Amino acid sequence: MTPRIKICGLTRREDLDAAVAAGADAIGLVFYPPSPRYVDLATAAALARAVPPFVSVVGLFVNADPATVRTTLAAVPLHVLQFHGDEDEACCRQFERPYLKAARVRPGMTQADLVQYAAAFPSAQGILLDAFVEGYGGGGKTFDWSLVPPILGAPLILSGGLDADNVGEAVRRIRPAAVDVSSGVEAAKGIKDAARMRAFVAAARAAGDA
Repeated sequence: MTPRIKICGLTRREDLDAAVAAGADAIGLVFYPPSPRYVDLATAAALARAVPPFVSVVGLFVNADPATVRTTLAAVPLHVLQFHGDEDEACCRQFERPYLKAARVRPGMTQADLVQYAAAFPSAQGILLDAFVEGYGGGGKTFDWSLVPPILGAPLILSGGLDADNVGEAVRRIRPAAVDVSSGVEAAKGIKDAARMRAFVAAARAAGDA
């Protein structure tokens, strides 16, 4: 199965256009103020409205106040929400929007731990596995892929340290429903590189078709 491909942490129109041209199925906008990839509502709204049909716009939140999420939804046309903090299922599903829940994979976790985590979010559209780093997201770190359960119990989105050099192996080994990249296609934090995005998409698709 060819995985869906999300390019996250877009901050500029030219990067968004390049991501779409590269073949991304989804783009991610970060609404976590400490992140170098954070976008304010005006910028996010302009970027989201520039996305062509059939490309999903995903909004990433970390322990955001529900009122903040609702304000964001009122201003920015988001298709999917992505929660990277300590949110529980009730928090995630209250917005009546498809959502993804991230699991930050720490050393010492087991496959059973991740299956149990996924079971706590039965309403999620997918579970995103990311490497644990201090802070949240975009750390460019991989985790031990042998920890990925053969059956997670939910669609699996693989993240954490992916780039054009390793995404092919990841797709062949794990067969995720989707892959998510941010720092692995950047020239600098929050600034994407068009050639790296094209190479990433091509490598993921080639592995999925193999």
